[in-house]
Amino acid sequence: MTTDAIAFFLNRYGLTTGDLDALLGEALAAGGDYADLYFEYCRTNALNLEERLIKTANRSVAQGVGVRVIAGEKTGYAYTDDISPASIRQAARTAACIAQAAQAVGPVAVTPQTNAHDLYPQADAGDDLPIERKIELLKAIDERCYAADRRIQKVQASLADEWKVVMVATSEGVLAGDIQPLARVGVVCIADQDGELRAGRAGGGGRRGFGMFTGGELAPEALAREAVRLAVLQFDAVEAPAGPMEVVLGHGWPGILLHEAIGHGLEADFNRKKTSAFSDLLGQRVASDACTIVDDGTLPGRRGSLNMDDEGHPTSCTVLIEKGILRGYINDYLNARLLGVPRTGNGRRESYRHIPMPRMTNTYMLAGTETPEDIIRSVRRGLYAVQFGGGQVDITSGKFVFSASEAYLIEDGRITAPVKDATLIGHGPDALTKVTAVGCDMELDLGVGTCGKDGQSVPVGVGLPTIKISEMTVGGTQR
Repeated sequence: MTTDAIAFFLNRYGLTTGDLDALLGEALAAGGDYADLYFEYCRTNALNLEERLIKTANRSVAQGVGVRVIAGEKTGYAYTDDISPASIRQAARTAACIAQAAQAVGPVAVTPQTNAHDLYPQADAGDDLPIERKIELLKAIDERCYAADRRIQKVQASLADEWKVVMVATSEGVLAGDIQPLARVGVVCIADQDGELRAGRAGGGGRRGFGMFTGGELAPEALAREAVRLAVLQFDAVEAPAGPMEVVLGHGWPGILLHEAIGHGLEADFNRKKTSAFSDLLGQRVASDACTIVDDGTLPGRRGSLNMDDEGHPTSCTVLIEKGILRGYINDYLNARLLGVPRTGNGRRESYRHIPMPRMTNTYMLAGTETPEDIIRSVRRGLYAVQFGGGQVDITSGKFVFSASEAYLIEDGRITAPVKDATLIGHGPDALTKVTAVGCDMELDLGVGTCGKDGQSVPVGVGLPTIKISEMTVGGTQR
């Protein structure tokens, strides 16, 4: 796959490895410690069905090259949409302006590398499928939603897929490439009961063939059933309680709380700049000993997985917190070099127009030994949060607020009534210290996550076993 991606760019645009060597030399001509070239070609398709009709169908192609030059802690970056030696040379000269003065730079000679992983086979990639098959999938979801419950008044189903080829050449001699498929399906149902409207959402995807949408949890009937269930469930919901109480988080998507409240705080750039709630805490206890949290970009077919990061470095499984002790951060080339630590393969960017930075891949807590049923039985009065909607986090303080889109009361060890409009309010590091039980049922989300940071968005995954937090503030509307 590496050689296929490299050959794609060299053959399609008439480039040679000698051209890459010369362009990297141009980038370092004014000095600098390091330079890289990031080539990208991406075909994207999107379909949207609404009111039982295909309302939009888009296909786009983006291509270009980003040139980066690093001098100390400073970074120069420029990009071009024209993949030609002349245009890339101009971008290299622009990026090189970050260097202060000319200095001797040795010759650059890139050598093709073989990827350490092969996480997503290319067969049956969504980009290659006839549009008719994609429309059939959306119509099947639409029909099943309306058939599931007479209260469903509106359905919106969408499908997006992309086929991305990337190549990275660095002044350290690395030449790496990857072909990255990605697809996602989503559905939103609006239910109406006596004038009260409620919405339910479902979706998923990953870096796998289109066949992932024909069976299991991502099949049309499964997605429709889940979206309808979440919509109509809310008609029976009671007002959420308010105040400190025990909280149980369900497995899978509730791992988004880990991602936001904890994961961002463990990205190396925030910690190097001392702006994270976890700064200077390596080797110290930041969670209960029941918590082991990793970021793993090597899971086959997952939305957040990559054979290599956007700097050409292999992704890895990085232990962030081990039995409550902070063990490491996720980093990219720049922050690893400045901190004097090994790279973790987490240098990611939205596109060739963007500079790479430390970003998560698939972030999750490892399973424990307790059953979800025993965890629920141990709670006298609390909240069981199964699905989350939006949230806000302050990286510096670690404080967070999340809305629970599906939650239930726990009364005397039993799950009882669903609640509406519940929020969870807390502090990331503090919440981790109050984890008193971890279930044996760790599960990753279905492949819907997109992470934003500094104006860039990248696909990610999250995961969590059922866990109990001994005390967390619940914001509710119950009087």
